[in-house]
Amino acid sequence: MNQIKYGIVGTGYFGAGLARELNKLENARIVAIYDPNNVEEIAKELKCDIEEEVESLCQRQDIDAIIVASPNCYHKKPVLLSAKHHKHVFCEKPIALSYSDCDEMVEMTKQNEVIFMAGHVMNFMNGVRTVKKLINQGEIGDILFCHAERNGWEESQSQISWKKKKALSGGHLYHHIHELDFVQFLMGPATRVCMTGGNVAHQGEQFGDEDDMLFITLEFGGDRFATLQYGSAFRWGDHFVKIQGTKGAILIDLQDVKVILKTPNNEQQFLLHESQEEDEDRTRIYKGIETDGAIAYGKPNQTPPMWLHSIMEKEMKYFHSIMQGTGIEEEFIPLLDGTAARASIATADALTLSMEKDRKVSVEEILTKEVLANDLRQN
Repeated sequence: MNQIKYGIVGTGYFGAGLARELNKLENARIVAIYDPNNVEEIAKELKCDIEEEVESLCQRQDIDAIIVASPNCYHKKPVLLSAKHHKHVFCEKPIALSYSDCDEMVEMTKQNEVIFMAGHVMNFMNGVRTVKKLINQGEIGDILFCHAERNGWEESQSQISWKKKKALSGGHLYHHIHELDFVQFLMGPATRVCMTGGNVAHQGEQFGDEDDMLFITLEFGGDRFATLQYGSAFRWGDHFVKIQGTKGAILIDLQDVKVILKTPNNEQQFLLHESQEEDEDRTRIYKGIETDGAIAYGKPNQTPPMWLHSIMEKEMKYFHSIMQGTGIEEEFIPLLDGTAARASIATADALTLSMEKDRKVSVEEILTKEVLANDLRQN
């Protein structure tokens, strides 16, 4: 197979980790990287060039695909430039912080006929694949309701990460969009939503400005519902997804780390990750004294834990296989053209509007607003 050459935008904790995974794959090579900070060390490690600008990276003729792992608010420009210069692109989640930006990115990649894979790594967890298979086999019947929690407690910080600043990360709802994305993967796009909450325990110079308690209700067609909780003001932290069906239920426990299928006559347990060792690694981290795994953030000089390294490896192997011409399963099409990621942001935008206006919001309000904006631009 032909060698696929990659460029990297953003070489922090995740960007450097993804680059290392790619560089280990057969017929894959990191050619050049861009990051305004701390790029020399990783360039030496990867034996690649350093580019001074995003555009010069995307213009290179010796690059086939771009990995975008910059802070969330800076995803749009490199994705659009990648598409403009006919490079396939992998973009970390959330792909953008507004539906309008997502829509522009999806349309540009579509027009230029390039792959646009969103970094929703939860899709590559062994247990999540198992859950989707069980649901497709009809083990729990029709899904009626989902409930997800991703919360914990954060102490004050001597240095405030960009991930704690809403303008840069979008806050908990956008930065931790995995659970919202997964629920919509199972139930389809939400139709009407409501969110309440605020910043109740983390004000001051030693904290960011994101809301630390968010309570979400999602309505779907056919009398189906979902609720979610996010935040860093929960002394009793939890991280799980429960899926309730007409014939049974499934628990994806990301803290005590297991998957359970429960039916009236039986209960089965499955691994969340690839091995028992990886599950125990994740449990150990979540139970650690110094960190709360549900809201922990890696730092550029840290190595991802075993369980995260494993799913990052799977994600990059999958993207690399697509670059080499492997066919795309129907299930993964929305992950590889940006449409699933865009739908998640549409719902997140509707939830944000709900909290601002103190009312329920139809997701169609967000979609219609963008249609009207496009019409105005064209006129």
